[in-house]
Parts: sequence; C-alpha cells; structure tokens
Amino acid sequence: MRKLIRASLCLLALFFLHGATAADKQLRIGTLAPKNSLYHRQLLELGEVWRGAQGGNAKYLVYPDGSQGGEAELARRMRIGQLQGALLSVVGLREIEPSIAALQNMPLLFKSWEEVDYVREKMRPAMEKKFFDKGFIVLAWGDAGWVRFFSKEPAVRPNDYKKMKFFAWGSEVEQQEIMKSLGYTPVPLETSDILPAIQTGMINVVPSTPYFALASQIYSIAPHMLEINWAPIVGALVLTRKAWDEMSPAAQQTLRAAGEKSGVQIRSQARQEVTQAVDAMKLRGLVVSRPTPEQMREWNDLAEKLYPRIRGTLVPADTFDEVFAHLKDYRAGKAK
Repeated sequence: MRKLIRASLCLLALFFLHGATAADKQLRIGTLAPKNSLYHRQLLELGEVWRGAQGGNAKYLVYPDGSQGGEAELARRMRIGQLQGALLSVVGLREIEPSIAALQNMPLLFKSWEEVDYVREKMRPAMEKKFFDKGFIVLAWGDAGWVRFFSKEPAVRPNDYKKMKFFAWGSEVEQQEIMKSLGYTPVPLETSDILPAIQTGMINVVPSTPYFALASQIYSIAPHMLEINWAPIVGALVLTRKAWDEMSPAAQQTLRAAGEKSGVQIRSQARQEVTQAVDAMKLRGLVVSRPTPEQMREWNDLAEKLYPRIRGTLVPADTFDEVFAHLKDYRAGKAK
C-alpha cells in the first residue's frame, strides 16, 4: 500500500510539473534589427498572437539591436538553448544551412523583387526541409532591401573601391578570401563595430541596405551611396524544433498562420522603406551616384568573375545551379 501511495504521488507531481511547464512556456527571440523598427514591431505582434494561443503564463521576449551578439552568435545561442528563435539574414542562417546563401550571396544576379520571390518560393519547400532536419522551423521569410555601397569618398567604378577598406561579416571567411583574390580589402567586424570603425578610419566603405544605413547613422559618416542593386538581403524567422515541439498544437497552428502573414508584411513594407530611407538621407546630405551604362558593364563583368569563385564555396554547387535554372525559367516565361 505504501508503495502504491508513493507511486501515485510521483505521478501526480509529474502531472502538475508538466502543467506548470506548459503554462510558463517562454520564447526568447534575438535579432540585429533595431528597436522599434518594422522587424522589431512584427516580432512583438507575432509574440502577442502566440501568447494568446499558448495561454497560461507564457512569456515572449525579443532582444533587438544585436544585444545577444552577432548573427553567428545568435545561431549558437539557439543551439545551446539560450534563445528559442532568431530573426536572421542569410549571414546567420547559413550557420545552420549553407545552401541558403544562394538567395543573397549572388551579386547582380537578381534584377527585381519578382525574381527574388519566384526563386525563393521555388526553393522554399526543400529549403525548409533542410532546416527542419537540422533542428529548426522556418516560421517567416522576409527581406530588407538591396545592398548599396556607402563610402566616405565618392566612388562609381569597381576599381574605385580597391583603394578602400570594406566592412565584412566576421563569420564569412570565404567571402573575405574571394574579395582579396580580386584586389579588395575586407575588414572582418561585427555589426555593432561598424560605426566606430568608420569613425576611426578602420573601414571607409560599408555594403548596407538604405534602411540600416539610416537607422544606424552610417550615412552621416559615409555620405556617398552608389545606387546599385548589388544583392538582396534575405532573412527568416526561425525557431528551434525543441521549442516548437513543446507548444500546444493550437499554438503551433496559430503561430504558423501568423508567421506567414508577418513575412508578407515584412517583405511588402521593407521594400517600400528602401525609397523612403534614401529620400530621408538625401535631405540630410546623402550624395547618390548612379553608374553610367559603361560603368554598369564594369560591375556586371565583376559579377561574372565572382560567380565561379562563389560556386562551391559561398554557395553549394548544386544550389548555385538550381538558382540559375529557376531564373532561366522565370525569364523565359516573362519573354513570352
């Protein structure tokens, strides 16, 4: 009888412990996105939807401004359970799945957002399966505008930048080696180091989206922008499968739908904010340079030289070829 009582008490304790865990569920989300930015606001809205569906004392915390470290560090924190999710660009996402680099690290390949959308949606099912197999759920896909070059001195040709020092993501060693092979000087840093590095002369050119250049005040020290759509900044909100599996089915379903909606809103609004950010910076002294047709040919020639170096290093060869195949199909369809 005593053994039966002890067993019953143990089962009862486990029941209440499980109930408390579900009720006190917590999601901690990290991002480099600035506080109160479009991306931060969308994460907060998503959290409110999830908390309502999860119920109990569920807590949802967002850490903006890179307060939890750079993108590689955010990926590491998710793996060890310090964070349950992160809104990352390809720089951080490729720490989980390298083939994602195909959507961002292909300079001058995409000519429009329609092409980016087409290729992403074609690759999306297989890409999300790869993340799933590595322990992550892709909840929303977003982007943040086209990369432009912000420099302290005016520059319009590829060779103009060879005398400058570039900001480079510290975790992208392969990209740095490619830049060096073509005569450029990358300086590996974290995002939080960009502004002081420009101020001290450690770097004098930053590849950045207009929105980030405005929000971080990069343009105030590097006031020359080359208007060239070098590459799109593509990103996604990912959660760990562990956190996902611990949610109630109702919370999973609600979060899935809310994430899809949030991704659409982020992509739509972010693309509008590119023009708005450039206009705002021009009012504050930004000088915009546009390449002539001859100068644009030089940029396209540079991109052609980069592709063989990117294939098989920054981007897995099979994924690289898949992107080109999808773009060929899209452009063939548009030509009809």
